[in-house]
Amino acid sequence: MQDLGRSIAALLRPGDLVLLTGELGAGKTTLTRGLGEGLGVRGAVTSPTFVIARVHPSLTGGPALVHVDAYRLGGGLDEMEDLDLDVSLPESVVVVEWGDGKVEELSEDRLHVVIRRAVGHEEVLDDVREVVVRGVGARWSEGAGGGAGLRALAGVLAE
Repeated sequence: MQDLGRSIAALLRPGDLVLLTGELGAGKTTLTRGLGEGLGVRGAVTSPTFVIARVHPSLTGGPALVHVDAYRLGGGLDEMEDLDLDVSLPESVVVVEWGDGKVEELSEDRLHVVIRRAVGHEEVLDDVREVVVRGVGARWSEGAGGGAGLRALAGVLAE
């Protein structure tokens, strides 16, 4: 998952919103750790479950990584307004774990990453994941170049 995060980071730019979906232990934070490495940010990327959000400034002059865990937040965007994500978004990459149905209003353009742990013969295969990456909005369309990046990422996912 960390390698995949580094690959996705190569596609990201300031203003990008990434929503991560998956059950507990699916690898959302591990993927975000790879995003942080790929973006060249400061600090260890760990789960922000108890602090809700962490900001990791860039060490390379690129965008900061704002890592949010919306698991404990029950409401929609109203409950998240205190985090000022709309202020952070233009100059940062904002990654929201458990963000489906909560933060889509922040941006018409977003990347949805769904991670599922594989199941076989009635058991969970801990080291196998199915990942679906879907771009929403003009940013990720063919004309904007994001679509080409997603196609290239499909090759990484197939490996």
